[in-house]
Amino acid sequence: MNDPAALPIVDISDLAGSSVADRLAVAHALDDACRRSGFLYIRGAQLDWRLADRLLATAKRYFAQGMAAKMAHYIGGSSNHSGYVPAGEEEFGGGTRDLKEAYDVNNDYPHAEGRRPLLGPNLWPDLPGFRDDVLAYYRHLDAIGRQLFGAFACALGLAEDHFAPHLRHPPNQLRLIHYPLAPAAEDRPGIGAHTDYECFTLLFATSGGLQVMDRSGEWRDVPPVDGTMVMNIGDMMELMSNGRWLATTHRVKKVAEERYSFPLFFTCDYDHVVAPLVPPHGARRYAPIRCGEHLFHQTAQTFAYLKQRQARGEVTLAQPLPLGSFGVQA
Repeated sequence: MNDPAALPIVDISDLAGSSVADRLAVAHALDDACRRSGFLYIRGAQLDWRLADRLLATAKRYFAQGMAAKMAHYIGGSSNHSGYVPAGEEEFGGGTRDLKEAYDVNNDYPHAEGRRPLLGPNLWPDLPGFRDDVLAYYRHLDAIGRQLFGAFACALGLAEDHFAPHLRHPPNQLRLIHYPLAPAAEDRPGIGAHTDYECFTLLFATSGGLQVMDRSGEWRDVPPVDGTMVMNIGDMMELMSNGRWLATTHRVKKVAEERYSFPLFFTCDYDHVVAPLVPPHGARRYAPIRCGEHLFHQTAQTFAYLKQRQARGEVTLAQPLPLGSFGVQA
């Protein structure tokens, strides 16, 4: 599976077309790929790589700034979990802090009514072109994500528009991540082992380092493939499919070269409750969860500033699921 050909590659071009039969064919291909592996590559005529190139150039300019300029928009000062994430801010299982920095952007929801912990105004840095380039990429992939939600609905035997009423203001998150080349003596992972909390993720990355845990519990490389993005299944889609598709545990190992990656995490509306949609023989393997609540609770278990807010009593979590509750269990 270290050969990229070992992961499925699905062409999603026909999801933008008018033929129902062609869209169903893509849905069946996605279903087959997701049943075999929670990770796959997608390609499609609707993917605009010029926007990805703009985003990469903007990210390089942003992360090249001094620490003082970046910390001026520290995520801990936001009301929407948006902003700069310094190296060491996140900690996954095992107590090892990640060797990466990031800038997190959420659904830039301007209204006070209906605001939630991950839904509200973003922090934006004072860097010319940053907001425009980031939002252009975010909105482009958001439209493709809605096509994919339709395909997933069909793959589960539901109406193609099943998810549409639950995608009004989803707390989708785009992360601009920079993995610096670590000193030779420093053996820290770029990002620790985890599953994604949302429904699915689309990832554009500049180089290797990503690894996925296969069904036997072995780590396998997921190198970039020209003209494709990586897609993976998250916690909520595992739950909704009742385990038909598994959220896949993944990590970024110590990088061999400077690396940039841009995952966009797709979920349903914050207050939408998800439950298994296709229970085999009437047996449901998972309890229902509220989308945004699960996302926030998992996030609050990894970010230092949110742990500090919990310690001060400013944030209370109502029985969050332990990290690592989904996906392949090694």
